Amino acid sequence: MKKFFLYTSLLLPFILLALFFQVNKVEPLESFSLRFNDVNFELQEKKPNENIVFVAIDEQSVNNFGRWPWRREILAHGLDKLQEADIVLMDMIFSESTDPKADTILADSISNLNASICGFFLRQKSTQIMTDEEHTILDDSTLDLLQSQISKYNNPLFVSAPHAEINILPVLESCTLSGSFSTLAESDKLLRSYPISLYFNDKLFPSLAVQALRVAFNSEISRLSSNEVQLNDKVIALNDKGFVRLNFYKKEQYNIVSFLDLINGKINPSYFKDKIVILGITEIGSGDVVSTPVGFLYGPLLHYTFISNFLQDHLIIEPRYTSSILMVLLMVLPFILLFLINKVFYRSIINFSVYVLTYILVRYLFISEMLYIDLFYPLLGLLTSAIVIEAIAFSQQEKSNRFIKDAFSAYLSEELLEQLIENPKTLSLGGENKRLTILFSDIRGFTNISESMNAHDLVHLLNRYFTPMTDSVLEHKGMLDKYIGDAIMAFFNAPVDVELHADKAALTALDMIERLNSLNKALEKENIPSIKIGIGINTADVVVGNMGSNSRFNYTVMGDGVNLASRVESLTKNYGIDILITEFTAKELSSSFVYRKIEDVIVKGKEKAVTLYELMPSTDKSREIKKLYEEALEYYIQGEPKKATSHFNEITNNFNDAPSQYFLEKIKKNEKWNTLKMATK
Repeated sequence: MKKFFLYTSLLLPFILLALFFQVNKVEPLESFSLRFNDVNFELQEKKPNENIVFVAIDEQSVNNFGRWPWRREILAHGLDKLQEADIVLMDMIFSESTDPKADTILADSISNLNASICGFFLRQKSTQIMTDEEHTILDDSTLDLLQSQISKYNNPLFVSAPHAEINILPVLESCTLSGSFSTLAESDKLLRSYPISLYFNDKLFPSLAVQALRVAFNSEISRLSSNEVQLNDKVIALNDKGFVRLNFYKKEQYNIVSFLDLINGKINPSYFKDKIVILGITEIGSGDVVSTPVGFLYGPLLHYTFISNFLQDHLIIEPRYTSSILMVLLMVLPFILLFLINKVFYRSIINFSVYVLTYILVRYLFISEMLYIDLFYPLLGLLTSAIVIEAIAFSQQEKSNRFIKDAFSAYLSEELLEQLIENPKTLSLGGENKRLTILFSDIRGFTNISESMNAHDLVHLLNRYFTPMTDSVLEHKGMLDKYIGDAIMAFFNAPVDVELHADKAALTALDMIERLNSLNKALEKENIPSIKIGIGINTADVVVGNMGSNSRFNYTVMGDGVNLASRVESLTKNYGIDILITEFTAKELSSSFVYRKIEDVIVKGKEKAVTLYELMPSTDKSREIKKLYEEALEYYIQGEPKKATSHFNEITNNFNDAPSQYFLEKIKKNEKWNTLKMATK
């Protein structure tokens, strides 16, 4: 729970900061976001409307008729060939008078069109002064309905300009409507959006393409909400400046014809019947070329793109809060995974996979439904969150690892310690039921040894003894529980799982005796009394875990199985042997071990007898002793004391076998008891 609040307190500011960056479009993040999402236009295969044509005053036209601007009769001649077109948009301005006759010819050609939308340009500075008559004519182009609704909403904040460059009066009067072809690039200097309208003289003037659609459908624009308008029952989503995001097509998909081909008759005027025609300039030095997500395009193609988007139902829909919600969800994802999955590798794979699936889904939604969802900020949020979370987790893990190493390095082998570090959950306060093999060892006659030595020498001797004994436990993947005076307690199969844990405990016991023999040889040379130990082993289901309080605890085992192992260890001196194991351990040992039955014993605290076995070194001598011993024991169990005595005597004389001597004494006691019993009768 502490970790939860720690991570939450650190993650929340990052979420709020990320939301601030997205909402306020902070640079350079916003430029990165725009470029990141431009891939949308490369993935789709949508085609523009077939009834739109761009007639370009291109290089070959200029080569034929001379540099722009041309004599107006030439342009008028071209317009005369467009009289079958439904609407003609002119992305150009005739702001200065030439020959009055030529101006009249051009104006007449415009008047003869079915519908014409003439352009004007809004600018911050201008030397052109508009007359009242020009103002009146231009005012007829305003979005009166939209203007009347503007006060209901604070947004969008339409772009405004104090000045306008417009057509001369004869041209202005001949146009059906006038529309602005001013626009604005994004922060990275690329044009991605198209203005619905712009402010001029405190009035809202529509753009060139919007005017064409108003005429085409004989419809007005109305407000639906602060960021939506409606034209001919189609909803157009706007940004906070009154622009609509353009859904670009591939360059080669736009239908472009040369003005020269129009004049020369290579294109039949009937080709333009019922089409929307955009007339503009592409010749270098006169026309405008703009940077877009699909590369450089001619400026007039922006009108083309918007009109086609509208007619083909390719208008982009931008769910307002989807990207922010998605960003928050992806920022929370690493936080959730931290509590569900231990390994950072798997968490990273899931984080990556979730984003890839989200990416595929969002791109598919754009292609199929024109849903535009910004994926840059969600990615940035995911990366930021993952880095922060993993950095904190790594710091916490390092702290936990240091704690585990400090606490367990003296009690576990390096291999088990690494496994424990990978899965530290077993160390939480409380215990679990688990089958373990418990080992107890104790020095025989330690009191006599301690009385013969001063304290310093005694401690030194114990250190020399404990070191090889502890090494043996750790090398066989055991857990050193504690030193109890001169005794050692260890267990196997916790805190991490150990396969064949009974075998590991048995090998440890045999190895401890071998190491003790080596130590005793060294002690003998130093005239130090040799050490004898007894080892008891039991396998049982016990409770293992951290016992204590939240601030101080000890990893240990508890249960009857632990007590039994301790009792068995103390019984080794009764039989004069080094290692005793219970029947429960014997059942789990592999066949490679040599052990022999001693007897059934009711130990303290138990009502049912437990069969005890001596674990013997795996040698030919041990196997020979075992074979002879088991024959003698069988005679003893069957109630044939003479045969048993004969066999036990043979084993004792030949091998100095302590268990055989134990049973000989037991037989003698039984005989004395029986003799006394008969005499009493």
